[in-house]
Amino acid sequence: MPELPEVEHAAARLREAVLGHTIVRATVLHPSPRRHFPPASQKAVAGQRIDRIERRAKVQLIHLANGAVLEVHFRMTGDWEFTTPADPAPRLERVRFETAEGVRVSLVDGRAFGVVRLHTPGQFVPIVAGPEPLTDDFTVEGFIASLAKRRSPIKPTLLDQKLVAGVGNIYASEACWEARIHPETPANTLSKARVKKLRDAVRLVLETAPSGRYYARDEVNEKVNERDIWRVYGKEGDACRRCNTRITKLVQAGRSTFYCARCQRR
Repeated sequence: MPELPEVEHAAARLREAVLGHTIVRATVLHPSPRRHFPPASQKAVAGQRIDRIERRAKVQLIHLANGAVLEVHFRMTGDWEFTTPADPAPRLERVRFETAEGVRVSLVDGRAFGVVRLHTPGQFVPIVAGPEPLTDDFTVEGFIASLAKRRSPIKPTLLDQKLVAGVGNIYASEACWEARIHPETPANTLSKARVKKLRDAVRLVLETAPSGRYYARDEVNEKVNERDIWRVYGKEGDACRRCNTRITKLVQAGRSTFYCARCQRR
């Protein structure tokens, strides 16, 4: 699933490809995204210039010249692919934008869970989310205060976008490993010192996120072996890189969590 680093990378690629371009046509090619981006919305974006592209949490926001905003959420398997209208259509293309400058932007999405939604001028409401973890807004003091109110286990707590924006399942497991915190530790029992370690770990795993993990289909030809990238995620039964103990898997809030029972203490 694309998390903050992957969505930031996608937004940067989109910005490089079409910032300043004018949309001449939008087309939905699958019934699932059509629920959120109906024909009237597709028609409404035609003729609009793309003025600004930004990311908030795991969402990309495409600001149009008339003040409308296209909100794009990749969900599980979405990504951008860039071609020209003369090229064969990308496999698994769900939504297509064509620009006057000759670029075709395709939302490719194997599971078709991705969402494209148009907010008409003046109707966009800022996304409610916690601080961006790679900014100065993500302070130790604020993190301590937020966790003090949470009794739930720390790892699924990190997935709450109102706590901190953009952290998903993979990076939450990785951050707990880096901070040596057991994923089932109640959030409100962590000492200030351990919260600081966790804050620093969240920043570390996001800052050093391997760019090849969620590789761009039109940029990278070689596949990346994810088992060589992560410290714990997806590595059940493998030896911990710190202490050689076997990595354990458990399910929390319906999501897989991976951790080292020796290194990560409650």
